[in-house]
Amino acid sequence: MRVDEIEKYFAEIPATLKEKRGVYSVEFTVAERKAFLSKKKLTYSARFRIDEDKKELRFTEMLRESGSGAYSGSDDLSPGFGFKKETYKTGAGPREGTIEEQSKLFGAQYSYAFDFSKVRAFIESEAAKAGYAFTYQITPLGL
Repeated sequence: MRVDEIEKYFAEIPATLKEKRGVYSVEFTVAERKAFLSKKKLTYSARFRIDEDKKELRFTEMLRESGSGAYSGSDDLSPGFGFKKETYKTGAGPREGTIEEQSKLFGAQYSYAFDFSKVRAFIESEAAKAGYAFTYQITPLGL
């Protein structure tokens, strides 16, 4: 299976498709929120592996929010004012709808709209065109 069309699709988003040890991955920032001395970033990442022997494309995706910025100390080791960086993930499984719907999971309002199902549908259609089965995996293990 050729990944040229998939690579072109991600270049239009814009995102870069990378390959390492047979696993293709793409990651791009969907939305950002900036406030006084803090920043949150919502990132979409997808990975897939093409199994030539089984004629199968295995696909997984994830939505991740990371943040950094000012906080007031609430533990014994850091009294007062400081900076903090953290990363956390949504639950696994296919995502439908726009970024506004998904961002409610994080308790924040993002103004950018991105439809995750279009990415998955495009890759699934490219696999079908090439005669490959498309398998959605909840976890990236075993990709």
